[in-house]
Amino acid sequence: MKLSGGRILATITPSGNTVVEAVTQALLRDRLDVLPIFSRIPVHGGSDPFPDGYDLDSMLRAAELLSHAKPDGILWNGSKGGVIGLEHDWDLCERITEATGIRSTTSGLALEAAMARKPVRLGLVTPYNDAYQRRLMDAFAARGWLVSAEDHLGLSDNLAYAAVSRATIEAQAERVAPHCDVLLGWCTNYPLPVIGMEFAGKPVWDATVLGVQAALHMLAA
Repeated sequence: MKLSGGRILATITPSGNTVVEAVTQALLRDRLDVLPIFSRIPVHGGSDPFPDGYDLDSMLRAAELLSHAKPDGILWNGSKGGVIGLEHDWDLCERITEATGIRSTTSGLALEAAMARKPVRLGLVTPYNDAYQRRLMDAFAARGWLVSAEDHLGLSDNLAYAAVSRATIEAQAERVAPHCDVLLGWCTNYPLPVIGMEFAGKPVWDATVLGVQAALHMLAA
């Protein structure tokens, strides 16, 4: 049981998400120097009352509550920025830091940094329905990111995302892997990490893992 740490990583996650906390805790299992804490915002089911932006009131309230624990950084570990535009993530981080005085990052900004370091052909693997997948791919294309292959499951409820089996995810990855440089799972409530950090000889990037890695880099800076 981890009850303390040299640094505190605070994470905001959607209320219907059951993956972020488990993955974060697993990644930090051997990092006795980092203590993870969490707060939630209302995002659940299959509808989004803020389809083109963030619920900033809820986000900033969650950040305020996390700030009471004096964390060293705040992470929004959600994938929505990939669809609505990463300018929303930059704005969110600025607002969080202005309100709390605490550094902030997001999983979307982590993906942006990874693509800036090494542009790759992405194999996009998600649980989403047709319309959301199309919107995500259009947003990636607008950023100049190449999705050379994709596979999605047609789901629209975020609890259903978290319930996708390892066998189903592996089957998706098998269909996509021959046609890309990197497998990307872009949903923080989708248990892509169960297939590991490499699959069929291809690196695996996961939205949740990218977010945690970016936050740890921020804490170390």
